[in-house]
Amino acid sequence: MKTRSILLLMIAEVCGMSLWFVSAAVLPGMVAEFPMSAGQQAALSSGVQGGFVLGALALAISGLPDRLDPRLVFAGCAVLAGLANGALLFVPPDTLGAVLLRVVTGALLAGVYPVGMKIAVGWGSTDRGLLVGALVGAVALGSASPHFLALTGGTDWRTTVMLASGLAVFGGLLALGAKLGPHHVTAAAFNPKAIGTAWTNKGVRLAIIGYLGHMWELYAMWAWIGLIAAASFAISMPGDDASRLATLTAFLVIALGALVCVPTGWLADRLGKAQVAAGAMVISGGSAVLAAFTFGGPIWLVLPVLLLWGASVIPDSPQLSALVADHAPADQTGSLLTFQTALGFALTMVTVQATPVLANQWGWQPVLVVMALGPVVGVWAMRALMRAH
Repeated sequence: MKTRSILLLMIAEVCGMSLWFVSAAVLPGMVAEFPMSAGQQAALSSGVQGGFVLGALALAISGLPDRLDPRLVFAGCAVLAGLANGALLFVPPDTLGAVLLRVVTGALLAGVYPVGMKIAVGWGSTDRGLLVGALVGAVALGSASPHFLALTGGTDWRTTVMLASGLAVFGGLLALGAKLGPHHVTAAAFNPKAIGTAWTNKGVRLAIIGYLGHMWELYAMWAWIGLIAAASFAISMPGDDASRLATLTAFLVIALGALVCVPTGWLADRLGKAQVAAGAMVISGGSAVLAAFTFGGPIWLVLPVLLLWGASVIPDSPQLSALVADHAPADQTGSLLTFQTALGFALTMVTVQATPVLANQWGWQPVLVVMALGPVVGVWAMRALMRAH
């Protein structure tokens, strides 16, 4: 029953989170049809982050995932998110309406990602690192899927939008087949006092700082890895070939991280969550710097660096959330996890929006080095946390 429910939940997460990077995956096709500025392009992606922050806080304050069956919340949000994303077929992507649809999609995905983790945690206590790692891996795989859909849909961006919307609806219905585990409990609704605890509790504070360092890098990289790869590949190969290879690279980069989340979650339950999170950030930050130095180089050199970056950029995420839960007072765990998530995704609104704008001014190489600053801060926080225990 446990294995079946977790697998169903993971598949549902993959399908639901396929909506996250739809606009980034189909951006070349959209821009070819509707010329947009760098700021307009970034708004289509950062709008999802903004909506997610609003949705996470709304769900936490209302307590709906606790008052209702969380499977119903997951299903309802996934289906509605699929419909909101599908509405992009009828709204020109260079308008405010398209950005608002992405905001709505992000708000609804707040009922998919964290609610899915809540259901998964109900199935265990000693293997929490593995369970959360498996769910975050599914989130990463779902985030990668639009790039794969873009390959199958060819140059028609509408096909990709339609496929991702259908997957989200399917995933929502699939989640209804999962069962609730024996450790399923009612988490606390958002408690404003938790904001104070986030600063006064040293373990929670360091875990949140580490999470912010991780989020500084993660979504800026995920959102724009296709453009980064295309710009690099185009220096050594024809533009059309570079674009297609970049789309495949973006899928592989994000999907590799999904696969690594499961074994690193198992490892974290044995070696320590802070140790695993710090190790992942050392590798991901180093990979960002390597990506800058190899930018525009031969494919055989650039591609492995990007793949290593993708494999290391996400496995720290579930462990940083689990560390907040480990150090938080029992009656504030739900509030602090909500606060951590809201802070992290609020930061991504800035980084996702700023990344292509800065790349237009500076070029991609300096921007890639700036991305590595987040992991530097995160490693410092994890080292401080390890010294404190």
